[in-house]
Amino acid sequence: MKKATSAGAAVYTPFTLKLYDWWVLSVSNQYAWRCPTSANLLPHFVKHTGYSHLDIGVGTGYYLTHLPENCQLALADLNHNSLQVAARRVGTERVNKSLAHDIYQPFPAEWQQQFDSVSLFYLLHCLPGTMTDKQVVIKHAAMALKPDGQLSGATILGKGVSHNAFGRKLMAVYNKKGIFSNQLDCENTLHEALSTCFTDVEINVVGTVALFRASSPRVA
Repeated sequence: MKKATSAGAAVYTPFTLKLYDWWVLSVSNQYAWRCPTSANLLPHFVKHTGYSHLDIGVGTGYYLTHLPENCQLALADLNHNSLQVAARRVGTERVNKSLAHDIYQPFPAEWQQQFDSVSLFYLLHCLPGTMTDKQVVIKHAAMALKPDGQLSGATILGKGVSHNAFGRKLMAVYNKKGIFSNQLDCENTLHEALSTCFTDVEINVVGTVALFRASSPRVA
């Protein structure tokens, strides 16, 4: 089945990216998903990021600005606007590689087994299909890691969590527009998808967000 990954990425125009930090990182995370950025998401990102790091689904580059300056960074995103905004914000001199890429497809050979860490922050819930479909995305991320590398990420769950009125409204609108595809995503299906690609998996649910970490990739 062909995945229309462009639907979730198309929303990130130069205009919406200017509002992203306020709307997503401040308002939505705090009040809709009940997983505050500064208290939960940012510490999780920083804790599980290594020296050589690949960020997949870069947004505005907010999280990357909190990494040590000596980190070697690579960016991958389907949206050219996001790549440009994130690179400018982090500093183009800190970005070693940048790739416009559909994560449902494997990375080029020169990107595989190259990174100490890979992040998938707020990407999975924007991808089309069920969590079973998205398992291939996790596989491709795992293939970019060194054997001792670590994957981390965060995704908004649609099932098995308690959404408040604000969250339910956003979920309905975003899923209808194709910005989200996560109504059936739950902690169990996420754990299954991660465990298929990694032997060591941890998930912590805060509000309606699953913060995950995985190491010891099963894929070569």
